[in-house]
Amino acid sequence: RGHTPYDMISAAATQRAVSAVAPRVRRAVQHRAAPTHIPAPHRGLSRSSVVAKASEDDIMEQLMAMLGGGKKGAMVAEDKALPGRQQAMKVTNKHYVLGNPIQEPFPDNLETCVFATGCFWGTEKMFWRVPGVYSTSVGYCAGYTQNPTYEEVCSGQTGHTEAVQVAWDPTVVSFADLLSMHWTCHDPTQGMRQGNDAGTQYRSGIYCSTKAQHELAKKSADVYGAALKAAGRDRDITSEINGPGDNCVYYFAEDYHQQYLAKPGARPYCSAQPTGVPVPEEFLKENDAKLSAGYWKKYGPRPGCTIQVSNEPVPVEEALNA
Repeated sequence: RGHTPYDMISAAATQRAVSAVAPRVRRAVQHRAAPTHIPAPHRGLSRSSVVAKASEDDIMEQLMAMLGGGKKGAMVAEDKALPGRQQAMKVTNKHYVLGNPIQEPFPDNLETCVFATGCFWGTEKMFWRVPGVYSTSVGYCAGYTQNPTYEEVCSGQTGHTEAVQVAWDPTVVSFADLLSMHWTCHDPTQGMRQGNDAGTQYRSGIYCSTKAQHELAKKSADVYGAALKAAGRDRDITSEINGPGDNCVYYFAEDYHQQYLAKPGARPYCSAQPTGVPVPEEFLKENDAKLSAGYWKKYGPRPGCTIQVSNEPVPVEEALNA
């Protein structure tokens, strides 16, 4: 059909939007595509060939996703997803910071849950610093492709989101405390993006290992959604909240992504957008939270970049006295 005046106006508006955000998205894509340490699968490649992954096509897809279109802004159908492979990703089974195993089986007294808040580098750091956390790892969750690679996930053709598996001691830190970290370390209302990172692999989510976790996670979403509205934020929470058996399979990401921000030469990249709105203290007290409002004020995420803090976990004694 021919172009209407509305089409022309829409095209002009889209072009202005693209021109405004293209430099930011280009920097974001290049940061994610070119780690300072070139991982083993890319050894032998020049740095320019790694940076070339941030092509104009990639940048345009990011822009279109941010504007509500493009293939990366919509979930792939299960029958259209990449098939993947049976071989699991090989990772170093020792946490770079905490020193504990990152692969199950974990000690029987621990609980696990998977959280997604955008780029998994920053998400993992925020969780490993919480006292009582035994181990964290980064991976891919809630999609269809078996044992995907990073490149496959970034294509938008796996259905997975970047995620962090957390194992913790419930006698030291509660699930309510970890939910507080989840909600406050990003903006959970942004749909298929987080800040400059756009696409289905950056969607927010909580992927629970027990029915009790699932129920509390849903309740927390209602409570935090109301807190956001009371703070003048009009958008609804878009986070997925899945219970056990509801597409919660977690696949490890490549070894070079594990605890990435603590490793020498890491790029301090972060696109998370914390709102600055705390989880209501009443909800935390009602659900056995171990960390006080003083802890969140001193150690919790703040608007702006979330990763300009020490890599070391917060000592339990300091956390309890905050």
